[in-house]
Amino acid sequence: MAKATQTKQDPARKHPVLRHAPLALIVLVAAIGAFTLRDYLSFDTLRDNREALLAFRDTHFVVMVAGFVAIYFTIVAFSLPGAAVASVTGGFLFGIIWGTTFNVIAASLGATAIFQAARMGLGKSLAARMDASEGTLKRIKDGLNQNEISVLFLLRLVPAVPFFVANLLPALVGVKFRNFVLTTFVGIIPGALVFTWIGVGLGEVFDRGGSPDLSLLWEPQVIGPLLALSALAALPILIKAVRGKKDI
Repeated sequence: MAKATQTKQDPARKHPVLRHAPLALIVLVAAIGAFTLRDYLSFDTLRDNREALLAFRDTHFVVMVAGFVAIYFTIVAFSLPGAAVASVTGGFLFGIIWGTTFNVIAASLGATAIFQAARMGLGKSLAARMDASEGTLKRIKDGLNQNEISVLFLLRLVPAVPFFVANLLPALVGVKFRNFVLTTFVGIIPGALVFTWIGVGLGEVFDRGGSPDLSLLWEPQVIGPLLALSALAALPILIKAVRGKKDI
């Protein structure tokens, strides 16, 4: 009876293809989107449609919010081009406070979706193999498990780490779901503030015939605090290493 119940509750175990289907779908859509959407999810498109977007926001605010979050969620969940454009658009349409809020919510939901898809299939089997392995691979896995919060915050705070890598890598090494969600939501806030801030002044940039300067992220006054937060996130790992509790 127990065996039959377990099989009934976990059909993906009987049909392994089902476990990999969500991630396979994401990879397929991401590949198609990389070639077909790059010219549409751009600042030029935003510039050409800004008056219509602002007018629709003023008359249908709730619908605009729902549509924006849904589009941003889809971009992140399927690793489509245009995440930076979406983040800046949030500031352009909704201002610094609400723009940051909607950006963080949409990006966190999208990241969680791709994390779950990867963990359900490839991540589940890969994590099991790492647990069963010996030597260096096992030590790396154990080190990550001991420092999940710190490592996940580092992945979010270091600008050089691509967002999709920070979504997939944790799933492939079997981190806890709650830790991923927490560090994603909190860890992307600093970067979201920067992109939203750029978007707030986007109207003036368009009026001058220019394009938003995303290189602002690498200015000392911006990158400095982000690196300081990264160092703070890495501090517990360094302390453990110095004390000899865990060599990572």
